[in-house]
Amino acid sequence: MAAPRKYPDELRERATRMAVELRQDPATKQGAIARVAEQLGMHPETLRNWVRQAEIDGGVRPGTTTAEAQRIAELEQQVRELKRTNEILKTSAAFFAAAELDRKIK
Repeated sequence: MAAPRKYPDELRERATRMAVELRQDPATKQGAIARVAEQLGMHPETLRNWVRQAEIDGGVRPGTTTAEAQRIAELEQQVRELKRTNEILKTSAAFFAAAELDRKIK
């Protein structure tokens, strides 16, 4: 289960948008993330991570997008469930095979 979010989605979107806009202007690019983070009362590394992910999602930076990461997580969950189901089926098949052998011997 994921940890609860410390910042609301609205604040996250607003902060990311502000930082990206400031970074586009060469005059305000230096230290833009730190300034925005300080103004909004958050740690600069938190905002830096949000901006990095927004750039990945926007295609500006290479990496795994949010949608791809979510899809990968869903597929991994399905694989875990299928492996578990497969183990249950193997165990039950072995159990019933052994029961069938016991029945034939008697």
